[in-house]
Amino acid sequence: MFRLTVVYDNKGSQDFTGSWGFAVLIETNNETLLFDTGWDGTLLLENMKKLNIDPAHINKLIISHQHWDHIGGLPEILQVNPGLTVYVPLSFSENLKTEIKKRAALVEVKEPVEISPGVRTTGELGDNIKELALILDTGNGCYVLVGCAHPGLATILDAALCYGKVKGIFGGLHDSEEFERLRGLELIAAGHCTAHIEKIKQIFPSEFIDIEVGLRLNLR
Repeated sequence: MFRLTVVYDNKGSQDFTGSWGFAVLIETNNETLLFDTGWDGTLLLENMKKLNIDPAHINKLIISHQHWDHIGGLPEILQVNPGLTVYVPLSFSENLKTEIKKRAALVEVKEPVEISPGVRTTGELGDNIKELALILDTGNGCYVLVGCAHPGLATILDAALCYGKVKGIFGGLHDSEEFERLRGLELIAAGHCTAHIEKIKQIFPSEFIDIEVGLRLNLR
């Protein structure tokens, strides 16, 4: 089982402030991971405090792609958790990778790699904007976590299908109109940059969940 907690998103539930960006905490049976950081590190840490999450207990940080709304919280996270292991796409700026290395152990990702038991990256996907997604294998099917899905749903889901049945997708779906690729999923949790969120909700009302800060889901 994996427990997901949204710690940064455009929308916040009653007790939280929404802000453009995305970050989700992933709790496994072995360790705690953070996927992306939003853009405002101070707000990210405030959200974590409200959710009783200690950022010093995060074992690994995975960054989906080098856009400001996904990497902005990096300095604050590395300040409170020095020595963290950070996974980034190989195509990241050399200057940024150099700065991360000053505070953390850096792992550059080109091909699919296992990060933790049951958690692996797709490797770098896409042409113009390089992005990696995460695949969470529950043993009963897989869930895909995406930052913005810039490479397209077909590319991302095809990469995930190599590891078994995809049961759901979670994250920002950008401006994708590949709605048919979502058919058959049990969970479609969309937020952040999803341009056609109302259309997706209309087509898949029973599978859809609106992402907002404070949302917690257990994936089995």
